[in-house]
Amino acid sequence: MKRLSRSRRIAGAAAVVGALLATAACGGGDSDDEGSGAGFNAAVKGVAAKSAKKGGTLKFINKQEFDSLDPQRQYYGFAWDFSRFYARQLISYTPKPGNAANELTPDLATSTGKITNGGKTYTYTLRDGITWEDGSPITSKDVKYGIERIWAKDVVSGGPGYLRQVLDPKSEYKGPYKDKSKDKLGLKAIETPNDKTIVFNLAKPNGDFEQMLAMPTGSPVKADKDTGAKYTNRPFSSGPYKVQSYTPGKSLSLVRNTNWKKASDPIRPALPDKVTVTFNSNLEAIDRLLIKGDYDVFLSATGMTPSGRNDALKQHKGNVDNITTSFVRYVDFTTKVKPLDNIHCRKAVIYGTDYKSLQTTRGGPQAGGDIATNMLPKSVKGSDDYDPYGVLKRGGKADVAKAKDELKQCGKPGGFSTSIVARNDQPAEVDAAEALQASLKKVGISLNVEPIQGSTSASITGSPSVMKKRGYGLSMTGWGPDFPTGQGFSQPLIDGRFIEQTGNYNVSETNDAEINKYFDDALKETDPNKAGAIYQKMNHKVSDLAVQMPFIYEKNITWRSSRLTNAFSSAAYNGRYDYSQLGVVK
Repeated sequence: MKRLSRSRRIAGAAAVVGALLATAACGGGDSDDEGSGAGFNAAVKGVAAKSAKKGGTLKFINKQEFDSLDPQRQYYGFAWDFSRFYARQLISYTPKPGNAANELTPDLATSTGKITNGGKTYTYTLRDGITWEDGSPITSKDVKYGIERIWAKDVVSGGPGYLRQVLDPKSEYKGPYKDKSKDKLGLKAIETPNDKTIVFNLAKPNGDFEQMLAMPTGSPVKADKDTGAKYTNRPFSSGPYKVQSYTPGKSLSLVRNTNWKKASDPIRPALPDKVTVTFNSNLEAIDRLLIKGDYDVFLSATGMTPSGRNDALKQHKGNVDNITTSFVRYVDFTTKVKPLDNIHCRKAVIYGTDYKSLQTTRGGPQAGGDIATNMLPKSVKGSDDYDPYGVLKRGGKADVAKAKDELKQCGKPGGFSTSIVARNDQPAEVDAAEALQASLKKVGISLNVEPIQGSTSASITGSPSVMKKRGYGLSMTGWGPDFPTGQGFSQPLIDGRFIEQTGNYNVSETNDAEINKYFDDALKETDPNKAGAIYQKMNHKVSDLAVQMPFIYEKNITWRSSRLTNAFSSAAYNGRYDYSQLGVVK
């Protein structure tokens, strides 16, 4: 009864949000309803409150802790966005609104790469005047050393492995901590002929290589400041801000790096004097504090709670953006946990799911997003409307008859029991898991919901042995593209060569030769449309294997404080504001 009551509240809230959004979109309501912000969807349409004014403190608030402050260990999207305050890369994303942000632009380097050797060699020259927070110059060796750290998976775990794959596909290098060379720079695929030049030699061409360099894993690290696993507590800054203090789970404070030079950085305006993050365990309290004006931005940008977004749309819609993200919310099947090693048991879950109820927990079609039928977001070439399980044809409702037929085919005519994990610092995940629990109960599948802390998910869902030992058959999660291609979205999730024993994102442990080959074939293509056609085939095969169950292409309601300047939705950061561009009115 308690869960049903909450479902009714969620459904009611979703209906109210839909009505309020419709009113906001057509400019209805009293003029003072617009609130004191720059206007409804101002940061979706362009730049909200454009300004070059410096000073003040930019105040973030979040419930979820960073997965890491160490650039080489980060995989949370909001952490990537935030790290631009203190970490730079050879190249990065253009600080422009919308899809224009996907264009790569030089950062530490003077230009994008000079490509030779049939697409296998990339050469960069570093800018003049780039320095560490202690004033010493950032060198090509610092860039190489930072990248080398991702090979030390036993110490620096959790980040994406793309660069390992393209620079050392045979896993011959063991990382700088086990490196026997004098300067700990023994990775042969990266050359540093002088302090200003760095050369990358790929094992084979990869059309997305510069996208990989633009991720935080491409950040430099100064070897004598590297504290290994403890680097997450105090990364050494190459950007305009440095860590002043950090108490995990409580607060983070960044102050200006006085040795950073604006002339050396074409991307970051560095407007605030200080940047703070406060962690709060109560999402509804976070919404109230945002609306009150105590904070400027919800860091993880996963949307407001039903009560918070209702209040915001009713009274302050000028501070609200309804952002379309590149995230897909989905359920991972742990195919090594019985009985989900059987495809028919997995299909029973898919047919037994009421997608509409899951969509409602995320805020309904307008605030939450459209029902998803496959695993490629619409922003990635190769995406289509492939719907092999007829989800849209049945209006998102469960197909009980087909679910029970699949149960018979997997030898479980009476149903089965399993568990699903969901991050409790993202209540919408727990709500969706409980909605799934109620839906599957009707077809005889008993689902136990196991809430976990988001900060511990890498050691639980990221560990195949833990998932198997605990019998977690399902995982409620979400994913946005690391970069806007089929490789950037799907490869960590579904390529068998990306299965890791720690920091694993291929939770289903799918290792299908045909799928792996699709990635190889697409990466040879220089024409993005031809690559997209291959990724489409890959995505269809993934759907047919029933190893993941997407249920929504995400939208969310985001709060933008009245103090905030230079706010715009960036496609490069999955619709979030480009945090490095933000300023505040003091």
